[in-house]
Amino acid sequence: MKYSSEFQSVCQIDKRKWILVVVLVAVTHLFCQTLMHPYGNALHSLLSESNIQLPEKVSLSSKESSVVESTKVGESLSGTLSSFDDVHMLAHRLKTVDNGDVSEDGEIDESVNEKDEVNPHSNHSVVKTMENDSDFVEDATIENDNLFDEMVDMDEETTMQKNNESRRDLSLEQVVKTNGELSADSELDANRNSVLNDTKAANVTNSSSVVASNHLDNLPLVTIGEINFIRTTSNNSSTGDLTQLLPNHGNHSLVQSTVKKKMRCMLPPKTITSISQMERLLVRHRARSRAMRPRWSSERDKEILAARLQIENAPLLKNDRELYAPAFRNMSMFKRSYELMERILKVYVYKEGEKPIFHQPIMKGLYASEGWFMKLMEGNNKFVVKDPQKAHLFYLPFSSRMLEHSLYVRNSHNRTNLRQYLKDYSEKIAAKYRFWNRTGGADHFLVACHDWAPYETRHHMEHCIKTLCNADVTLGFKIGRDVSLPETYVRSARNPLRDLGGKPPSQRKVLAFYAGNMHGYLRPILLEHWKDKDPDMEIFGLMPSGVASKMNYIQHMKSSKFCICPKGYEVNSPRVVEAIFYECVPVIISDNFVPPFFGVLNWDTFSLILAEKDIPNLKSILLSIPEKKYLDMQLAVRKVQRHFLWHAKPVKYDLFHMTLQSIWYNRVFQTKAR
Repeated sequence: MKYSSEFQSVCQIDKRKWILVVVLVAVTHLFCQTLMHPYGNALHSLLSESNIQLPEKVSLSSKESSVVESTKVGESLSGTLSSFDDVHMLAHRLKTVDNGDVSEDGEIDESVNEKDEVNPHSNHSVVKTMENDSDFVEDATIENDNLFDEMVDMDEETTMQKNNESRRDLSLEQVVKTNGELSADSELDANRNSVLNDTKAANVTNSSSVVASNHLDNLPLVTIGEINFIRTTSNNSSTGDLTQLLPNHGNHSLVQSTVKKKMRCMLPPKTITSISQMERLLVRHRARSRAMRPRWSSERDKEILAARLQIENAPLLKNDRELYAPAFRNMSMFKRSYELMERILKVYVYKEGEKPIFHQPIMKGLYASEGWFMKLMEGNNKFVVKDPQKAHLFYLPFSSRMLEHSLYVRNSHNRTNLRQYLKDYSEKIAAKYRFWNRTGGADHFLVACHDWAPYETRHHMEHCIKTLCNADVTLGFKIGRDVSLPETYVRSARNPLRDLGGKPPSQRKVLAFYAGNMHGYLRPILLEHWKDKDPDMEIFGLMPSGVASKMNYIQHMKSSKFCICPKGYEVNSPRVVEAIFYECVPVIISDNFVPPFFGVLNWDTFSLILAEKDIPNLKSILLSIPEKKYLDMQLAVRKVQRHFLWHAKPVKYDLFHMTLQSIWYNRVFQTKAR
């Protein structure tokens, strides 16, 4: 009995000690949580998420800047702002033209497309609406009254980021209205008001389901303008390292880590493939095809393999009356392949697919390249055959621009239905015809200029030959199989060659010229180093609107020696073709961008391709080019110009034939014998 009472006494003492230990641990935990979350509530880590009242406030304000109006995203990133991908969306909704660019004249075309949904039975009116003006600009806001209209499904984007295949979550389109234009200030004000309304509504709807595990609701105010308009603050900033230039709001490393994870279009790429590395990949893929071996043999494969032998053993040509030899990697092989293409190539165009997504080209604006090719391909009697048994290649005639315009659901923040639509189409083709299954789609090709095309065609069209404007190696562009399509800004469908040409070299007094919008991380760095810094470097932001401004922009290109072509939100830009159009030597500044027709053209002869980190040394690099070399480059620009022009009736070696030749050329070297 004595021992029993003593044991109970000891247990009571130990019990009190344990209670004390538990209390100390709880206090320590709360204290540590407070240190870790100086702007938040430490009880978040102890309470269940369902008991946490999530803030719904989103604060937006303007920040004056001579280059860009910034937009602040409020303290709470809950609801539709549940991650910095939404901040990414906000940045992209301010996009106007050229991949986050101005129009060809350096000004914003502020007109807006007011569409909600496209009536599939009103195809003609849709195209007329999108092409009702000679200065039509497609690449602007799709639904400009809602900045968050194009947010994608977060689960899909997480997978894309893990695969290092997504450079941007959205593309912003602009369709010109016939009556009047909006001013830049009024459009941005309308956007901000819409953001406030839509975000509040979305937060009320989603407040019960928002997850607060990452404490994003406690983040301080983050300014898009501070991210977008980068200011150099140290010696390291001149290298273009955005991590040195992000705004400092204290020790909340969570903000910067989230920005790095989600806002990829606002950060330099994690990996860079140089031009020399691309060339080595091209040689390797030419020598060893990665295409699927056909499931059964075909006479068409035998013809292609025979053509390959002739191309590889083409007679050596040093000069040619029609072609400028220095501009080609191997003019002998190119010319032989072109001759064989004209002689034997046959293409079958699938009739399946409903308008306006299929068989309805758009001939004006930034995405005109895919429309012009579709129109000229479907109307071609030389290459197109009605019997698929006779075809070497199969064309999937859809418009990535019309796919987005027709199917993207407003406020859905989800692009999966666009990809599913193409997936269903490819499965329909595979079920109806035997040709897709024979090669896994390796002898099929598509031509798409919209920035979303890499995402929309991934997986289910992975083995096809993708002809893309957004030729980014980090988005899965396969050098040696895929084709980099020139992004051409067509101002007039009736006269695509309007204003062609420029001044002779002796009359080009401006060393370098750029004018455009501040989209992406790179252009603000360019302006920070060179805007109003040197009279020889005419580097501007957005030029004012109006006809006079358009002509001023064109005259600047016609009068400059070098035209700077920096990337916007994506690697591609219509300025590359614009520069060639106006006979100005293009200076391409876009890491991981595969230049158009990379497999056949030697870009070193008529352009400069610089690394993004070379922006601080831009003038010294340009001045280091001897006059003789510049004259040779400018001559080469004029010689290759013919390869970047659209014609209502295709002519030899023009953009239509160069695109088809590149597709044919890549297929020749990817074909395997059974």
